[in-house]
Amino acid sequence: MNKWKVTCIQHDVIFGNPEANYAKMEKLLERAMKDTPDVIVLPELWTIGYDLTRLDEIAEEGAGRTKAFLSEAARRYGVYLVGGSTAKRTRDGVYNTLLVYDREGQPISEYDKAHLFKLMDEHLYLRSGSGKGLFELGSIRSAGVVCYDIRFPEWIRTHISSGAETLFVVAQWPLARLEHWRALLIARAIENQCWVIACNRSGSDPSNVFAGHSMVVGPWGEVIAEAGESDEFLTADIDMAEVIKARGRIPVFEDRRPELYE
Repeated sequence: MNKWKVTCIQHDVIFGNPEANYAKMEKLLERAMKDTPDVIVLPELWTIGYDLTRLDEIAEEGAGRTKAFLSEAARRYGVYLVGGSTAKRTRDGVYNTLLVYDREGQPISEYDKAHLFKLMDEHLYLRSGSGKGLFELGSIRSAGVVCYDIRFPEWIRTHISSGAETLFVVAQWPLARLEHWRALLIARAIENQCWVIACNRSGSDPSNVFAGHSMVVGPWGEVIAEAGESDEFLTADIDMAEVIKARGRIPVFEDRRPELYE
């Protein structure tokens, strides 16, 4: 699978209403398949939005319901599903967890958001993860991170240094910092010479207006596709040969001096 068609489902998440969000996502996935994508990407916390104060009530034990929902959808449509993230309740607290499934509905990644965003009070309600977001998407080494993680280039480089050629980002990024979103995604693509596929939400909640502007950025930093601020299916074709070309033109990874970076 050296060439993919990727679709990001950018949509307005219904605040604190899992039932309504599952029903909405059923319809959105069906509509997204009209473009026959190989990979579908969903935004961060699409099941509940940023209703963090009610996590004791609405977070899922072990993310069980979302796992079952995503698994069944991936199998039904025969698509790789980078299933955004959900609030996963565990014995030691609640995590913001990104889930990925293969075409047969089998789980291939479960990543707990490593960096919590204090400006949106995440640290008061969520636990930070400590594992990497690496996975194989077909034969392609990939990585998935969540929203605020993209402000930590050393964290992204950790994944790319482990072989990732594609970076998936799921987010609920506010409109007030739209230019940061765009600049950071492009920078992460250029410095890591990888594809960046970022799915943000649209709309608003009681405290925030979100940016939309889901993006697909090539390994040379070119913006291949970009959504607006409203609900949108953003679809783009990805050619993994472009990663090899970019890394051949400027051999960044050969010229690194890790002994200096400690």
